[in-house]
Amino acid sequence: MNSSGRLRKHSVSIRGHATSYTLEDPFFELIEEIAATRELSVAALIAEIDSKRDRSINLSSALRLHVLDWLKSRITQG
Repeated sequence: MNSSGRLRKHSVSIRGHATSYTLEDPFFELIEEIAATRELSVAALIAEIDSKRDRSINLSSALRLHVLDWLKSRITQG
């Protein structure tokens, strides 16, 4: 895993609407891992997270929170 805290902007199409989000490399790498584990494309996973997020939370934050929830669930399943 890349430990760079650099923010990178990514683009994705969600239900036909182009949008972008910004994540640090380690968060993006974990989004890729989660998608692969679930046999989803990254875009499909992001669309799912977007559809469930509270609209007061921006997409980038929702993605980070999803990663944290996923990591917490893996720790408790241990």
